[in-house]
Amino acid sequence: MKEQNGSAKAVTARRLVREFSRRGITVGSAESCTGGLIAKLITDVPGSSAVLAGAFVTYTNEIKIGVLGVDANVIARDTEVSASCAAEMASCARKRLGTTLAVSATGFAGPGGGTDDDPVGTVYLGVASPNGVTVERFCAPAGATRRQVRTAAAVRALDLLWNAVCSTEV
Repeated sequence: MKEQNGSAKAVTARRLVREFSRRGITVGSAESCTGGLIAKLITDVPGSSAVLAGAFVTYTNEIKIGVLGVDANVIARDTEVSASCAAEMASCARKRLGTTLAVSATGFAGPGGGTDDDPVGTVYLGVASPNGVTVERFCAPAGATRRQVRTAAAVRALDLLWNAVCSTEV
C-alpha cells in the first residue's frame, strides 16, 4: 500500500476518457466518502459513456455488504475505513460491473470521524485491474474542508486509474 498526500500533478477526466475510450478500457467506481464524485468527474466529459460502466455509492456498511458484496468479516476486523475494505470495494465493483478497472474510495471526509491512526482527511483508494488490486492511503492537507477532502480524493482516484494503464505517459 502506498501513501499519498495530494501533491502530484492530476490527470484530467477529459484526458482519461479520451485515452481509455481509444484503448477500449472500461471503468467503474465504488464510493463511500466521495459520494459519487469520482463518477461525476468522469461523466462531466462528453463521450464518457464509452468508458464508465457504472458506479456504486455505498455509504453504509449494509450497502457495502449487501449490494456491493464486500465481505462483512473485512469490515468487522478492519473497519469500513481501511485498506482492506478499499481493496474489497474495488474488486467487488469490477466484478459486478464487468469492467477493465474499478476504483474505490472510503475514508473520513470530516468534519467528524477519524481516529488517531486515520484522522479526518484520510481516504483509502483502491484500484482493481486484471493484474490485481492496489490500495493507496491518501491524506488531504491539514485543515482541508469536507468538500476539499472529497474533491482531492476524487481527483487522486482519477490519477490512480490513469496510472494503472498509462503511467509511462504521465
